[in-house]
Amino acid sequence: MFRFIVRRLLQLIPTLFGLSILLFIWLRRLPGGPETAILGERGTPEMRAAIRRNLGLDEPILTQYAKFIRRMAQLDLGTSTATKREVTTEFLQRFPGTVELTVMAMIIAIGVGIPLGYLAARRRGQLLDHLSVGGSLIGICIPVFFLAYVLKAIFAENLGWFPSSGRQDPTIEATRITNFFVLDGLMTREWDAAADAIWHLVLPGLALASIPLAIIVRITRASVLEVLGEDFVRTAEAKGLTESVVRRRHVLRNAMLPVATSIGLLAGGLLSGAVLTETVFAFSGIGAFVAESISQRDYPVLMGFILIIAVVYVLVNLIVDLSYSLIDPRVRVR
Repeated sequence: MFRFIVRRLLQLIPTLFGLSILLFIWLRRLPGGPETAILGERGTPEMRAAIRRNLGLDEPILTQYAKFIRRMAQLDLGTSTATKREVTTEFLQRFPGTVELTVMAMIIAIGVGIPLGYLAARRRGQLLDHLSVGGSLIGICIPVFFLAYVLKAIFAENLGWFPSSGRQDPTIEATRITNFFVLDGLMTREWDAAADAIWHLVLPGLALASIPLAIIVRITRASVLEVLGEDFVRTAEAKGLTESVVRRRHVLRNAMLPVATSIGLLAGGLLSGAVLTETVFAFSGIGAFVAESISQRDYPVLMGFILIIAVVYVLVNLIVDLSYSLIDPRVRVR
């Protein structure tokens, strides 16, 4: 297993190298530039040239890329041209919010999707099966930003059951340790701060979980139906094993392999795809900040954030690959 982990981590090097080249070319091809975002339309050519010179954008493209690779090798992501703060500082400040939102969305998707998919498969052709299949299709078709606006309008603005924006009530005096608001509240035993942070995650978590929930329901249903038709399941039932034993040892354990794969891909995608949800709920995370950085042509932030997210995505899927051996002892990584 150690060799497998090392091999997967080494594969990350050419992946990041190729991604950095594509990002570098793409960002330089965007119309305008950081000088336009900083000065606006009133900037003189001399002022624009001075800013490009200070940022090193007047140098040859290969020289710029070589300097960028050298900084990356030193784990120096540079300084944001918009906030004048280090990119690492900006990332560490906003990444915990996106992680909390992703975890909430995946808890909802997994906690509802797997049981619903299993029950739909066990009751194939019945009302619950039809409702779950139809609901999953609706969940996939509804745009996330539209669902976010609907949830916010109904449950936050009209009914007032949930907060409409932010990660936590600003009037709460909470101690910050890790910048994970829920974890900080639990570590410091500030239960009101932890509960308020969780309450702020409910609506954006529901909106973000809509598509993963629908996918997990459909994959779980299809996988359970396939396993239920296998000979070893019928043999277990013929031996007189109880339904709970057959379900736990034979059906769910074998049906979870494709579900685990989809969960890893979905979790990694949510870490980089929460832009619209964070924007609707004014949630302080990396998605909304990256969207702002695109409009401001903040090259260091875009390069650094996207490359870090790529690393996290690979690590999440590495954990999923390793979990195969825990789900099914017949599967071993080498």
